[in-house]
Amino acid sequence: MYAVIKTGGKQYRVAEGTSLKIEKLDAEAGATVEFDQVLLVGEGADVTVGTPLVEGGKVTATVESQGRRSKIDVVKFKRRQGYKRQKGHRQAYTQVKITGISA
Repeated sequence: MYAVIKTGGKQYRVAEGTSLKIEKLDAEAGATVEFDQVLLVGEGADVTVGTPLVEGGKVTATVESQGRRSKIDVVKFKRRQGYKRQKGHRQAYTQVKITGISA
């Protein structure tokens, strides 16, 4: 069984037992979180599509860890003008493991 959930402004296709990195949630490692914005639930040829959400759809997950992704460099540069601006950014994430899907 799989589902498509919406969290952090993004959509993810998840199945039981999968682990994924999502936008940061305020939860400690080991805590249980529920995603109630379920857009689609399917198993084989039997697919339920919500309008826009599946009624009674819920996905549960446990928080594995909190972290920050690798650094990206943001550079603004104009040649021969003596103009250069440099910044770095590290996006925070939460790694979760999907434990259950119900529809």
